[in-house]
Amino acid sequence: MNSPIVVTGMGMVSPLGCGVKPVWQRLIVGQSGIGFIDRFDTSEFPIRIAGLVPDISKDAEAGFDADAVIEPKERKKMDLFSLYALAAAQEALAQAGWQPQSLEDQEATATIIGTGIGGFPTITHAQKTLDERGYRKLSPFTVPAFLANLAAGNVSIRYGFKGPLGTPVTACAAGVQAIGDGMRLIRSGEAKVALVGGTEACVDPLSLAGFHALKALSTEANTPQTASRPFDAQRNGFVMGEGAGLLVIETLEHALARGATPLAVLSGYGTSSDAHHITSGPEDGAGAAAAIRRALAMANLQPTDIHYVNAHATSTPVGDRAEVASLRAVFGEHLPQVPVSSTKSATGHLLGAAGGVESIFTIMATINDQLPATLNLEQADEGLEDLDLVSLKSRKQHIQHALCNGFGFGGVNAALLVSKWEK
Repeated sequence: MNSPIVVTGMGMVSPLGCGVKPVWQRLIVGQSGIGFIDRFDTSEFPIRIAGLVPDISKDAEAGFDADAVIEPKERKKMDLFSLYALAAAQEALAQAGWQPQSLEDQEATATIIGTGIGGFPTITHAQKTLDERGYRKLSPFTVPAFLANLAAGNVSIRYGFKGPLGTPVTACAAGVQAIGDGMRLIRSGEAKVALVGGTEACVDPLSLAGFHALKALSTEANTPQTASRPFDAQRNGFVMGEGAGLLVIETLEHALARGATPLAVLSGYGTSSDAHHITSGPEDGAGAAAAIRRALAMANLQPTDIHYVNAHATSTPVGDRAEVASLRAVFGEHLPQVPVSSTKSATGHLLGAAGGVESIFTIMATINDQLPATLNLEQADEGLEDLDLVSLKSRKQHIQHALCNGFGFGGVNAALLVSKWEK
């Protein structure tokens, strides 16, 4: 398969709202989607903030409208991470104009949607029901709701996609890996079109408590909008977020033949394992660097060709430093010339959905020649002073090729290269 792989549709659900266009506008003007948790009582919790998807009742322009996604009867059978995936799929497929009717096209459409955790809220609710009311009161949809692959399953069922179905469950690299898996399926000829990306909805007492026990979360409790501060000297952990980001991808030849409009080219992908530690990468970033080099090799690009890096940087002291080490290993003395920013400063860390949402931000950056800012970056951490971290404000700059990183627990690394579409 020699035809380039292009993106023809994008869909997003995020703490900044729903819909690629309004979310991008909010991101570029420096809006934060992080606030106080209002879904459950946090008065006894050390963590009280998160990047929650706004409901339509609170955000008329871009809030999440479950009724517009699926009827209430069916909604009761699903966890929130599936609903977010359905909403993102609806937007992406509409933009791409892809609703296959023939069996041939249905069988040629892959659905690869990653998630880091899956239906955590369903699990915790089921455990509470079991403890308080007994096993007879459990919903028969409990297991189908929380299974990690059911976001992809529900999407494929709704749209009749009968091609390859998959769910990378690779923690915070799941979204990028899902995109890479879809690229491979198309390159191998196993699929002509793929709906790919990630989804997550686990802002839940158990997940918050678990990540807090790891000392991974920001303990900022008073000013949510400034708690996520990647690369900043005062950062003290990530802010959990939720959402979904999905892409429709296909070969350029296939897209043009059906009259679709390419938005960007997915020019390279690479993945690797640190084989180091269950939660932390090595200080030298060697595994991440290997993934980036593999993406560059697939794209036949040099580090000097890259005009922007959408960093995985979550705002943890160890993780941000290791990622910078990986970038220095790949880019060498050229790195200070490459703008690097982390959009998690605006959304929080969406875990398995991060790669899907941030790949869309990266694509939008190439389309608009606009660098998203790293919010709250007031003083760069020691040793980062020479880098262009796009602090505080977005700015215009030509972007021909951009890198989007995704790293996860277990040592998984994934890197995606996005290139500007030019006729």
